[in-house]
Amino acid sequence: MRRLAVPLVALACLLALAGCSSLSGTGDKGYITGEGVPTEVAIGDRDAPIELTGTDLEGNDVDLADYRGKPVVVNLWWSQCPPCRVEQPDLNEAAAELGDRVSFVGINIRDSSVESARSYVRGFDVPYPSIYSADGTAILPFAGTLTPRSIPSTVVLDADGRVAASVQGRVPTTTTLLDLVEAVLDE
Repeated sequence: MRRLAVPLVALACLLALAGCSSLSGTGDKGYITGEGVPTEVAIGDRDAPIELTGTDLEGNDVDLADYRGKPVVVNLWWSQCPPCRVEQPDLNEAAAELGDRVSFVGINIRDSSVESARSYVRGFDVPYPSIYSADGTAILPFAGTLTPRSIPSTVVLDADGRVAASVQGRVPTTTTLLDLVEAVLDE
C-alpha cells in the first residue's frame, strides 16, 4: 500500500503544478492565457502620471499628456494574440458606450510590421489609435503595472494620467471595463 501512495502523491503534485501554470501563465506563447482580474488603485496610492509618447499606426504622434482631463483606457495588444482577438469586441463596445467622456489608446507590441498591426485594426474595426512599439519600449512607463508578457492587458488612467485600475490578461466582459471606468469617472 505504501509503495502505491508515493507515486499517487507525486502524480497529484504534478497535476496541481500543471494546472497552476496553465491558468494565467504565458508559457512560450507570448500572451496571458487566463481571464484578467481587475485591480483598482486607491486615489491616495496612485503614482505619478504616466509619461508616454509614440507614433501610431498611421505615423501620427501620440502623447498621453494630450489626453489629460479625462480618463484614458490603454490596451496592450498584439495581432497574433488569441485573447486579444477575443477581447477586442468588448473594448470596441466600451469605447462606443463611453463616447467622448473617455479616451482609448492601444499599444501594439510584438508585431514585426506596422502592416500586420493595421490589418488587425481594420479587421476588428478598432475605433481608436494605437501606438506601434514592436520593441515593447512603450510599456516601460507602466513598469510595476505591466510587463513584456502582459499581452493583453488594459490600464485605466485617471484624469491626471495616473494608473487607477488594471486588468492583467483579457478583459472578462464589457461590463467589467465599464465598471472600472465609471468608478474613475465618479471620483
